[in-house]
Amino acid sequence: MIVIKRILPTMLALAFVLFGCAWWQRPPLPGASPERLYQRGYEDYQKGRYERAIEAFQRLKEEYPLSKLAILAELGIADAYFSDGEYGEAEAYYSDFINLHPTNENLPYALYQLGMCHYKQMPSIDRDQTETLKAKKEFEALLTRFPSSKFAFLAEKMLRECKRKLAEHEFYVGEFYFRQKQYTAALKRFEGIARQYQDVGLDYKVNYFISETKRRLAQQEPTKK
Repeated sequence: MIVIKRILPTMLALAFVLFGCAWWQRPPLPGASPERLYQRGYEDYQKGRYERAIEAFQRLKEEYPLSKLAILAELGIADAYFSDGEYGEAEAYYSDFINLHPTNENLPYALYQLGMCHYKQMPSIDRDQTETLKAKKEFEALLTRFPSSKFAFLAEKMLRECKRKLAEHEFYVGEFYFRQKQYTAALKRFEGIARQYQDVGLDYKVNYFISETKRRLAQQEPTKK
């Protein structure tokens, strides 16, 4: 997504500016300062060299654990894995950041990115929706904890998309039952969508199938004498 591509470099660049920019020569590995290691990771990240960025950030964490940049390096590692499409690894690092730094100012961002790790792994509507449910849970957590965060607006948009995906999955299953003339099971799915996933773009279609399913169920009932 365009928004995500803008956010990740911005978060890394913020630290780059805060801690100085006069690091133009790439230093040799021995004796590198935390600032130079962060610069190296930042530059490698910007150029798409994610493995090298992770290496620099990881070294910063291990050699200078008390540096202010060490915390930002943790996010740098997570961001590099995320941008490289390694969502499982990114999820682990964002989760660690959230657990280790519960009052850090970047917590809303980490929560949003954790949701995005699951969002990026959402399958098609005919598959199990565990990742979609996890993404929904993380976006809801962000909105509950940090409703005024600038990431709350993005989370609302992603949450709506998650709900639509879940609704489409339920409709897919309901329509399958409908075609198989298993109307009771189909009605349960359609009514569930109407209760849980209103205003995600399926209302008209769902209401039609609820009415039609009820009509067919009524036709199946034995005629009373």
